[in-house]
Amino acid sequence: APSDRLDDERLAARAEALAISEVRSSAVDTAMAAAHKILAGKTAGATGAARLSALATAKAGAGAVILLAPVDAVPELGSHITSAMIRTLNNAEALNHCIQDKKYASFVIGPGYRDLPRLKETVLALLRSKRKLNLVFDADVFSSFAGDADTLFSTIEKSSCTVVMTPHEGEFQRLFGDIAKSDLAKYEKALAAAKRAFCTIIYKGPDTVVASSDGRASINSNGSAILATAGSGDVLAGVVAGLLAQGMPEYEAACAAVYIHAETGARLGEGLMAEELANAICLPTS
Repeated sequence: APSDRLDDERLAARAEALAISEVRSSAVDTAMAAAHKILAGKTAGATGAARLSALATAKAGAGAVILLAPVDAVPELGSHITSAMIRTLNNAEALNHCIQDKKYASFVIGPGYRDLPRLKETVLALLRSKRKLNLVFDADVFSSFAGDADTLFSTIEKSSCTVVMTPHEGEFQRLFGDIAKSDLAKYEKALAAAKRAFCTIIYKGPDTVVASSDGRASINSNGSAILATAGSGDVLAGVVAGLLAQGMPEYEAACAAVYIHAETGARLGEGLMAEELANAICLPTS
């Protein structure tokens, strides 16, 4: 069937496959949540999205998490998060150094970025890397390529990187306007987008769809409006990155992350905040 509704048992089994001690303990499997140029040099109140992604990445099992930020963002980040390392990143040379450093396995790009021209340059630089990086595109990435989506898609097609995109409805429209306006069912829209963009798409909503460019698609069965809170998407992006950093294939990582994210929200119940959601993320142990 073109749509595969994922039940709790199947997704839990996929997530359980992550509990491999040699993968979880590997110091080389490092995930990074990009936070640099959050407000073009201004930091007050603007680092929350990156911090949420970083925390969720760690909770999802990444061996180490590093926040890359402009020097003026470091004090704010350091005062709010102690479980992640913080590194300054202010220019293209520093970015290139990070790209070449094998400690960096997975990157979350977009949450709280704000500087769209610089973000676009960063995304393209990562995709053009000769290393096979795991890249999770969220939030401002979709705004930075609005009107120039073909450049993003063609660069992904030529790239050796693994890419997962996590758009909600409005963000989906910015990159896939014609598909969004079509009469296709949501899973068909997600599949069409994944094939066009040469990546895995998490098309968010109460009926989140995960679609792969190879034609696989799954409809999550445990989502709810509980997750419709600011910062929830940043948490999801971090969970995806954490699973990718441990070697999970992108489609399976996306499916497992969506399930874990929704299951955590259901466990916390009404009134949850994104900070609580990130702190409560955990992988199945049995």
